Amino acid sequence: MRAAFTVHHNEHVSSRHFEEVVNAFESAVGSVEDIGFPGLVAATKNAEEFETRVQSREGTSGFMRFLTVDHGAWLARIGSNAKARMYTIGNPLIARTLLKHDIAAGLNVPVRLMIYEDAESRTTRLTYDLPSSLMSGLQNEKVTAAAKNLDAKLIALAIHATGSEA
Repeated sequence: MRAAFTVHHNEHVSSRHFEEVVNAFESAVGSVEDIGFPGLVAATKNAEEFETRVQSREGTSGFMRFLTVDHGAWLARIGSNAKARMYTIGNPLIARTLLKHDIAAGLNVPVRLMIYEDAESRTTRLTYDLPSSLMSGLQNEKVTAAAKNLDAKLIALAIHATGSEA
């Protein structure tokens, strides 16, 4: 089976310095990078413990980092001077609001976003694809409704970090 659908891409352009956007973003997002998500799951024995542990790792945004890829660090090794980080963020307590309606929604949660410096325009950009558009191919109204709630949380986080609308 092959399906085509439209993905909505958001980009928040900020006059804030790259480091300022990254710091605002990272301070609003918790993390499980130190123990890894499998470590968090292994440290719990039941649903209550799992929820408590997840909530302890959430940031003020309700999200946590699962993975940070510093593209700038490796690009420096090949002679390119760039400031760019890709993040995989999410929250399994939010993800369950989608996956309970269609497990296939798991393809697009957690979500990815990128913060990078556009050296030419001297701006910092935070960019991502709207989860509801990524999941539109499932054609499931309940998934779409839950994904729109996820969209709103992601947009609020992006505005917090950049100070700008998409």
